Amino acid sequence: MIPGEWLYRAAERIKGHIIQTPVTYDEELKIHLKWENKQVTGSFKIRGALNKVSSLEKWELDKGLITASAGNHGQGVALSGKLMGAPVTIFASDQAVPTKISAMRKMGAEVILINGGYGIVEQTALEYADQKNATFISPYNDGQIIAGQGTIGLEVVDELADDQIFSWIVPVGGGGLISGVGAALQHLRKPHQLIGVQSDASPFTYSLFHNGTQSNITDLSTLADGLSGPMQSGSITLPMIRNLVDDIILVSENDIAQAIAFAWRKYHEIIEGSSATALAAVISGKIKSPAILIITGGNIQPEIHSQICQKYTLLL
Repeated sequence: MIPGEWLYRAAERIKGHIIQTPVTYDEELKIHLKWENKQVTGSFKIRGALNKVSSLEKWELDKGLITASAGNHGQGVALSGKLMGAPVTIFASDQAVPTKISAMRKMGAEVILINGGYGIVEQTALEYADQKNATFISPYNDGQIIAGQGTIGLEVVDELADDQIFSWIVPVGGGGLISGVGAALQHLRKPHQLIGVQSDASPFTYSLFHNGTQSNITDLSTLADGLSGPMQSGSITLPMIRNLVDDIILVSENDIAQAIAFAWRKYHEIIEGSSATALAAVISGKIKSPAILIITGGNIQPEIHSQICQKYTLLL
């Protein structure tokens, strides 16, 4: 489990480099929304990446940083490496969102594109880091990454003060964010129900939670690219999810697309598919309010966002 002191230490490390993102309330839906799409790099991932990288010793930084990413974690590591003076190499799928690849490179990282899904990308990055004796920065399988993501939980509780929020709805892939939020809520002793949401196109964590296995999962292309692919074997997030999370549910690709359009039309917010899973769970009726939704990022390819909003306008 992540100690409470790690969460507060993470908050101190990253303060001054991140934004305390706003929480707004939708009276009609009875939901609060935490807008991490407004975060530095456009995603919550900078929290964990910066906490991890800034906790490293100089000799670990000097070896160079290696990571695997669908794009948002990579941007977080790239910026963190730039701030700490460490070279960064990022492995990503050749199917990754082009704007995310471009952003990582603009921050000074070397980006190596791999033919295949996230599972292949992560394994390649791990092997490369071992060969080069470099420092691997996992997107989720690391206590300092999880502690950094958990600062969202601390912020929300502080921002909402005495508001009674029972259900927390969190997009889930490797489990770093939901583990961190769960650790924060456990430390703060706040009554809650913690629910993860994943696309039914790539339901690896859902299957692990409900069936105890990632075997025989069909991994399809998904708008929720940041949540796709298998979890690393032996990840510390798996026992945390089992201990802290009440349920993991699935939403369809159609649900996700509608949520992206809904966020733009109702809130004038650009959100990516991964973060839209939380909102999709509400507007599709799979989750009942009141609830707090973590809107994890907004790094969606502009033309894809435009196409989705045009297609789903009449359905809202």
